[in-house]
Amino acid sequence: MEIQLWRELLEPYALAVDEIVVKFEHLIDAYRKSGNYSPVEQVKGRLKSISSILEKCQKKGIPFEEFENHIEDIAGIRIICQFTEDIYKVVDIIKNRADMQVKEEKDYIDNAKKSGYRSYHMIVQYTVETLKGPKVLHVEIQIRTLAMNFWATIEHSLQYKYKKNMPENLQNRLLKAAEAIVVLDEEMASVREEIMDAQNSFNRNASLVADILTNIQNLYKTANKKEVVKIQDEFFRVYQEGDLAQLERFSKELDIIAEGYRVQSLR
Repeated sequence: MEIQLWRELLEPYALAVDEIVVKFEHLIDAYRKSGNYSPVEQVKGRLKSISSILEKCQKKGIPFEEFENHIEDIAGIRIICQFTEDIYKVVDIIKNRADMQVKEEKDYIDNAKKSGYRSYHMIVQYTVETLKGPKVLHVEIQIRTLAMNFWATIEHSLQYKYKKNMPENLQNRLLKAAEAIVVLDEEMASVREEIMDAQNSFNRNASLVADILTNIQNLYKTANKKEVVKIQDEFFRVYQEGDLAQLERFSKELDIIAEGYRVQSLR
């Protein structure tokens, strides 16, 4: 198969990766703008390299011309969560999406691999629009915590280095590290509510500040400059107090003032 043809075949998969990453980034942004905790912390995408596809075809005896029918992880998405509980919330989000149809699921969290690997895998069908029309692709989605991802990244690098023949003593050390990751995730889960409250407060504060600054900027176009400067000074005073409730009251009052000037400008 010619290299150029390989690239053409992989283009829809690259498009699928880009689209899905953007959609989940938008989801994260929507949660945070609303002042709510996002179960998705990070999202990353990757396209399987031609060399990796060839290697997998050789290993499994798949004819190169039929790789699309047998390899389901050409397009890969990795979703990182803060807590184990969030993983299952993300699974439900994916299942309820109209643009993705779940074909297969593997729970390596409740049923960890012998190596200690833990993650939640899903194979979904996703449609992209190409010049030749719609194309349905398989996309692998891996969902794991920050701690699980750290372990899996190290383990993958070592497996690559030793070409799947990792020394037994190193395997045992990795297994112990995996057990420590389980304990870490459990400890983090015990303070989940406190962490979520802190993050929600931070996100709410950031959202309020952004709204207030937008209102002040718009007032410079419609209101008396001296009045706007007074409002701006008052905002800085309230902000320095660090009281979220006081900042919320200021934001509501500013909304009323801004709406009044907006109505006046329409007359």
